[in-house]
Amino acid sequence: MIQKIIKYFSPLPDKEELVEDPKKLKRLQWSFFVSATLGYGLYYVCRMSLNVIKKPLVDEGILTEQQLGIVGSALFFTYAIGKFTNGFLGDRVNITRFMGVGLIISSLINLFLGMSHSFWVFVILWGINGWVQSMGAPSSVVGLSRWYTDKERGSYYGFWSASHNIGEAITFIATAFVVSIAGWRWGLSAAGIAGLVGAALILIFMKDSPTSQGLPSVIPPKEREKSAGKAQREVLKNPFIWILALSSACMYVSRYAINSWGIFFLENQKAYSSVEASSIVAVSSVCGIVGTVLSGFLSDKFFKGNRTLPAVIFGIGNTLAIALFVLVPEGYYYIDIFSMILFGLSIGVLICYLGGLMATDIAPKKASGAALGVVGIASYLGAGIQDIMSGQLIGDSKSVINGVVSYDFSSIRYFWIGAAAFSVLFCAMLWKAKKKPGTF
Repeated sequence: MIQKIIKYFSPLPDKEELVEDPKKLKRLQWSFFVSATLGYGLYYVCRMSLNVIKKPLVDEGILTEQQLGIVGSALFFTYAIGKFTNGFLGDRVNITRFMGVGLIISSLINLFLGMSHSFWVFVILWGINGWVQSMGAPSSVVGLSRWYTDKERGSYYGFWSASHNIGEAITFIATAFVVSIAGWRWGLSAAGIAGLVGAALILIFMKDSPTSQGLPSVIPPKEREKSAGKAQREVLKNPFIWILALSSACMYVSRYAINSWGIFFLENQKAYSSVEASSIVAVSSVCGIVGTVLSGFLSDKFFKGNRTLPAVIFGIGNTLAIALFVLVPEGYYYIDIFSMILFGLSIGVLICYLGGLMATDIAPKKASGAALGVVGIASYLGAGIQDIMSGQLIGDSKSVINGVVSYDFSSIRYFWIGAAAFSVLFCAMLWKAKKKPGTF
């Protein structure tokens, strides 16, 4: 059984004869890119579904605020570990099957949770969901390294990174709409169905590598000669990779503070309805698409390939956006919208740079998955710690007077703002990080 599983996920063998065919290469590159981008976007729908059903779960007495924090952190912690291990595996597996199977399992978990009301079932299954969710990003990033040259990869990585925001926008708009008219159970079911559609796209249209399709590799000869193991060891010894990981971890605290608790915050602190709150947070996802898509172009054209400077600039923008979101009182709708526009643009850029592209710039190409794994484990440990602390702080501040529930968000405001500020400080330490020869 184990041998069959290993064989199924093993990379497809190179074709005996590799033939230069620019038209076929371009067609398969687009096939890979579109399926990976849409597929990973639907990964996010199966990951973010819990974030739009928190208030209904609390209102119906299914879970408490503290329990929601534990459930959310279960995904982040297993995702962090999975991102690390699956990052190293991603350099060595058939990425099409690896990514497709992960999304199928995640979809089935969402469908099953739509029929559950047990806290421990939520914790266990959402934790498993975190593990299989970690199979998506390494597969995509390794695929980008296999299918695109160094000169192309920055731009395509930026466009692919928009899949995060596509998934978030679908969640905050479509899933939230389903929840508002049919309840939280149908919201989870809708996310599961969307995930199955994404898995089909991946398995049909996403190809493992050029050489498995009879095309020459785009990886330079010197990179191909280096073993994956040696390249991965170089990643682990590089101090700049670990500094980048700390910067990304703090950024992920601020990112998921808004994604996980932003709707809850707006509903309870600023008296928005569920649909209004979801729509405001959804603005950040839509703007994030713009920021992510433009990130590679910005660094290449305006900063001469320097990604540290724009990362610091947009890190400051992220800090300012969160401060506006949490410090401005109720009644300032347009400032809330502006804060989400700025947050979305900033996070869109930072996800691309800190969340992976800067790591793949520094790391050997055969260890792209490993570099992403190191950054990923730190990022999602930060996100998981955030969810536990946010849930605890919010739950501890809860008071009920004459049957009316209220929260004091004073402590949590500065936790979220501080994390964003520390991300900027760590990022500034990457100024002297050396990129691989030939990268942008």
